[in-house]
Amino acid sequence: MSFVNYNTKEINCKIVYYGPGLGGKTTNLQYIYKKTTGGAKGEMVSLDTENERTIFFDFLPLDLGEIRGFKTRFHLYTVPGQVFYESSRKLILRGVDGIVFVADSQLERMEANIESLKSLEINLKEQGYDIENIPIVFQWNKRDLPNIASSEDIGETLNSLGKPSFDSIAYKGNGVFETLKAISKLVLLNLKGGLNS
Repeated sequence: MSFVNYNTKEINCKIVYYGPGLGGKTTNLQYIYKKTTGGAKGEMVSLDTENERTIFFDFLPLDLGEIRGFKTRFHLYTVPGQVFYESSRKLILRGVDGIVFVADSQLERMEANIESLKSLEINLKEQGYDIENIPIVFQWNKRDLPNIASSEDIGETLNSLGKPSFDSIAYKGNGVFETLKAISKLVLLNLKGGLNS
């Protein structure tokens, strides 16, 4: 549900990084923020409560072009990973244009990945979205750790939709911008399709 600002000639799109707690969602956003040039990004905001943290910022990618004379500004959000913050997750998903599902590649975290993906599907449905039709990209994070599942096994377990997926080591930046570019393109294609219909 992107919104158009006619004064600034910008289309604003919301991308949410979703996944289990400590899977690398915040690390992705921090890396993107650090590597994005100053004039192209807004301030990073961290909403901290006693036990949860939600981070967001917006940026204007310089290489994605315009749609009908409008620039596209992306607003990136993370959701709290812990299950008991379900209401916050639902709120953050409101008006979402695209999802990056960040999975923890460690074998012992597979159940948490599955649980998080199920919660994403339920929360999207409650907002009137179908997970099969919303732009979504998967990221298999923590590929540098010893006890990890293969990308193929994670894909078979989590990506039955056959959506784009990327291996990553978020704290090093490996796969971070590849994932972001992929979801940005899907969101823009979806947006252009909506404008043309």
